[in-house]
Amino acid sequence: MGTTALCRTLFTGVAYRHSVRIAHITDCFAPRTGGIETQVQGLAERQMAAGHEVRVITATPGVDENRSGRDEVAGIPVMRVAARLPFDLPVHPNTRAHVLDFLRRERIDVAHVHAGAASPFAWGGIRAARQARVPTVVTVHSMWDAVTRGGNRFLDRTAWGMGSGVILSAVGSAAAARVEEALRQPVLVLPNGIEPDEWQVNHLPDPDHVIRVVSVLRLAPRKRVLPLVTVLHRAIAASGGRIRATIIGDGPESGRVDRYIERHDLTDVITVTGRLTRPRIRAHFATSDVFVQASVRESFGIAALEARTAGLAVVARSQSGTADFVTNGVEGLLANDDAGLVGALLDLANDHELLKRILDHNGSVTPEQAWPHVLDLVDSAYDEARGARRRALG
Repeated sequence: MGTTALCRTLFTGVAYRHSVRIAHITDCFAPRTGGIETQVQGLAERQMAAGHEVRVITATPGVDENRSGRDEVAGIPVMRVAARLPFDLPVHPNTRAHVLDFLRRERIDVAHVHAGAASPFAWGGIRAARQARVPTVVTVHSMWDAVTRGGNRFLDRTAWGMGSGVILSAVGSAAAARVEEALRQPVLVLPNGIEPDEWQVNHLPDPDHVIRVVSVLRLAPRKRVLPLVTVLHRAIAASGGRIRATIIGDGPESGRVDRYIERHDLTDVITVTGRLTRPRIRAHFATSDVFVQASVRESFGIAALEARTAGLAVVARSQSGTADFVTNGVEGLLANDDAGLVGALLDLANDHELLKRILDHNGSVTPEQAWPHVLDLVDSAYDEARGARRRALG
């Protein structure tokens, strides 16, 4: 099945065997910040370092209202196809024509399309790549829900849908399963990448032997931030004060989180920092033991992977993409529901040998999602796309 492709891939230890011209097609890119934008930029930078010619095509306006034409981000050439729309929505009425012209003019060898839950620019990019007969890999970066699956199933049945030589992938097994269900096609797993050296820290023990829990997330409903605070509240109460928590992030639920903490007199045991820079997040990881997330719609869970790479034990829901890099009892603990999250936190607070074993493992074993490994997977997907395109053309 497609979601097992990660395990089937043979690795050579060399990221790429030859130079290619790659176009990353994405609705959102810098100067916007977010998971997809960060991963696309990270992948493009490392592909360029490996000797490839890389371009990004996006519907996101640049700085100074640059809506069309070229600029650069971190040395990456960027082609912007952005219309003037409310809230700078990444949509353009003539996506296919603009992208098709670019692919042909730049003589692109492989198109790598990055899609979310609803990605009109990405779908237009797929149509253009098929018309240009360019081998194409599509990576889905989100968890498709029932509505999204239905909509994308409809798009797939149109003349410009997927299939016919397009290789489908998703960033995690759970996300891949939902794409497979919607489109009835095999789906590879191309995980997000991480630079382990950037997240390794020297841990500072707590003199009072308190279990220090941290979470990094956008304070938004889809991240289930209020259920997370409730889980922390219940675990802290049941532990007799042996658990403390820090929540890093901001978002539309910030006010509700603050009111919950104040209403339940938790200001001494749960701290909300707001959004922090990466160095300050690393500093918090150095004084933390456990990372927790309550979301079930994480297609991957990059913040959890960063924490795991920093040596923290990870507690997460088993339904999320985080389960791809957390084996229960090895890198952390997985729970089937919120009560299970409470129980997992208490297990780590009460079983010092269990916590130490997990911390020692995460502090000494590099995760498979390190960039060199991910680049091998991406290159294999590109090779498969080239083969699929040849077969589609007869």
